[in-house]
Amino acid sequence: MVKSKETEMSFLDHLEVMRWHLLRSILAVVIMALVAFVFKEIVFDKIILAPKEPHFPTNRWLCQLGEILGLERICINQNPFSLQTVKMAEQFSMHIIVSLVAGIVIAFPYVFFEIWRFIIPALYDKEKQTANGAVFFTSLLFVLGVGFGYYIISPLSVNFLGNYKVSESVISAPTLRSYVQTITSVVLASGIVFQLPILIYFLSKVGLVTPDFLKKYRRHSLILIVTLSAIITPPDVFSQVLVALPLMVLYEIGIGISKRIMRQQEEAMAAYDKPKKSSKKAEPAEKQESTKEEVSTKKQKPE
Repeated sequence: MVKSKETEMSFLDHLEVMRWHLLRSILAVVIMALVAFVFKEIVFDKIILAPKEPHFPTNRWLCQLGEILGLERICINQNPFSLQTVKMAEQFSMHIIVSLVAGIVIAFPYVFFEIWRFIIPALYDKEKQTANGAVFFTSLLFVLGVGFGYYIISPLSVNFLGNYKVSESVISAPTLRSYVQTITSVVLASGIVFQLPILIYFLSKVGLVTPDFLKKYRRHSLILIVTLSAIITPPDVFSQVLVALPLMVLYEIGIGISKRIMRQQEEAMAAYDKPKKSSKKAEPAEKQESTKEEVSTKKQKPE
């Protein structure tokens, strides 16, 4: 049950508690952003600008795989391009934006922990037990999504967009702003998309999603995943499959999670109904015994 202390809190008390959780979360993001701001050489040279370089792990591995399979098309980002800025303050503004994004990514586990601390007092004991590990799994999926977006989608997108030409007479001169926006949007979007199993978990808990519903619309989700993969990757089957496969796996994991939730709810309902059925069965038996006793007493009475 909910703690009595929490039930006695007024609306303003809840706002006060939420305010402190938000302040701690913002403080964590700001501290991580300041750290990223100070170490700009590592953040830009080793992380942000790395996916366009030939020595980036994904680019190197794909070239090695292309040599083995005889597919030169998958050897990407071997001719790195230069970036330019067209405004005097653009580099400084990009430095701030990248530092904030880095702060959000690094501080995400703690931010979600603060959000969870605000939510969990309102849950019942059984709900708290079933939701154990929510912070860990949510953070783990976010980190996996960020890693997938950075190491897989980013180099593929940079190679395709950086080398795409509509005509030889058009000179491509990417700006630092456009490059940073591409990398950060891909990385953050991947981290959010990888929360699909968590989303399915909570939707299944409240009854908005069932395994049958997810199975019924599996083909629709497959079309959506393939379309999304085609948009964010170069126009070749290998890159599209490389991006679509993890998303399909996440969807299937979500179906398994929904099945488990439904099974747990059915078992809980069965356990709740069992005492009622046994009590109903006991009532006729007691009536039969009482009638038998009445008949026996009538027989024992003298005529």
